[in-house]
Amino acid sequence: MRSAVFLNFNFGEAFSKLSEKLGGWLDALILKLPNLILAIIVLVAFYFLGRTLARLSKKYLFRKIEQESIQDLSARFVSAFILLIGFFLALGIMDLDKVLTSILAGAGVVGLAVGLAVQATLSNSVSGIMLSFLPRIRIGDFVDTNGYSGFVSEITLRNIVLRQPDNNYVVIPNSKVVENPFTNYSLTPRSRISLSCGVGYESDLKKVEQLTTEIIAKEFSQKENEGVEFYYSEFGDSSINFTVYYWVDYKTKKDLLKSQHAAVKAIKSKFDAEGINIPFPIRTLDFGKNTLKMQSSDAE
Repeated sequence: MRSAVFLNFNFGEAFSKLSEKLGGWLDALILKLPNLILAIIVLVAFYFLGRTLARLSKKYLFRKIEQESIQDLSARFVSAFILLIGFFLALGIMDLDKVLTSILAGAGVVGLAVGLAVQATLSNSVSGIMLSFLPRIRIGDFVDTNGYSGFVSEITLRNIVLRQPDNNYVVIPNSKVVENPFTNYSLTPRSRISLSCGVGYESDLKKVEQLTTEIIAKEFSQKENEGVEFYYSEFGDSSINFTVYYWVDYKTKKDLLKSQHAAVKAIKSKFDAEGINIPFPIRTLDFGKNTLKMQSSDAE
């Protein structure tokens, strides 16, 4: 039965229909070829036009915006908008209006599926937009977030890039920065820092307080509503410990280290000149009588 059906199949007729179909496609392609070339030219032209307008808008239109991250983000939106216009024009040149309608109709379903698939990426993108418009963090600021410290060198739609003090770069997802606390040392020009020390039990505590306060006030000028504060904190094992608080220009961790460095040298020099002892920990080893007897027996 199958052999009879196979014999009745007309290969010539099938080949003729296939050739006719392919010929129709070739004719349509030849007819549409000018439109296709024109559509490609339009896309390429609008791509470079978008990049040019983005660069010019950042240089002239958005130059009054203080935050560089907002300038970059706005320029990217300009470029994407121009390219989208070119895409629609190219579809119109190709007479693909029905395809455009189908694309728009299916965009909702596709968008939902893509959104579920790249939820983390979209979260980072939204966080990137938030960071770009957030006045508390800007390009060039020194921040501490997620266990990393450094200068903000770039804010993209996906991540924030920090240049650490050792000149290495760390890339942190935007969502991590938005969801977790961060410290921006560049927001305020001055900060209050502290330094701890200890003096011997034989020291004149009133004199130590006076000298330390004078040393810090002389080394670091204090402005209005600022001042040097001195507090004894505890009776230590070999010293009476104190902490002194004072204000300095502080925008990076280097400023903190430099100020503490200068304060330690100034205090040590003044204490040495005044004969004030800064003791180091003392450990006493007590062997006891039983231990000594055991040692004597071993010697005999």
